[in-house]
Amino acid sequence: MKIFLISAKFLLLMTLITGLFYPFFIFGIAKIAFPNKSGGSFIEIGGVKISSELIAQKFDSSIYFQPRPSAISYLPMPSGGSNLAPTSLKLRNKSDSLKKAFIRRNLLSENTAIPPDAVFSSGSGIDPHISPENALLQAERIASARGFGLDKKNKLLELINILTEQKQFGLFGEPRINVLILNIELDKL
Repeated sequence: MKIFLISAKFLLLMTLITGLFYPFFIFGIAKIAFPNKSGGSFIEIGGVKISSELIAQKFDSSIYFQPRPSAISYLPMPSGGSNLAPTSLKLRNKSDSLKKAFIRRNLLSENTAIPPDAVFSSGSGIDPHISPENALLQAERIASARGFGLDKKNKLLELINILTEQKQFGLFGEPRINVLILNIELDKL
């Protein structure tokens, strides 16, 4: 009976520490040190939260940059990739059709090198970033659809350059651009 009481007290103590005190402590630190990120990284326009910059949005209009393809139709709840193997014929056919659609949509030549993020979905299916190469290939279509002259087209290219995030800590990942932020700034041009 003595061992049972000691075990029960220890279980209660550890439950309070690891299940209550520690999570609230970490939550408090996050709220103080990273208030935007701990709150979901929401973007506000005119005091209204429009979306999180962490989740890809589908943009169908030709006047906006398109995100990378999504295996889950940009729905955050069932996030995940296609789970197709690199040797899968289905993956090859899908990527070939997405490549042709990207070339057609952006009025590119057939031999244009298309970045992988234009034809393959991310592991989560909701990655909000594209490569700078992807954005630059879409820039001509957007400039044309918006009726931009040379001056505004140069501002668009400058915007892509300004919003390009470099590798994290100079080591991890690849240079990338958040499509939602890019499209919001594009509307301001």
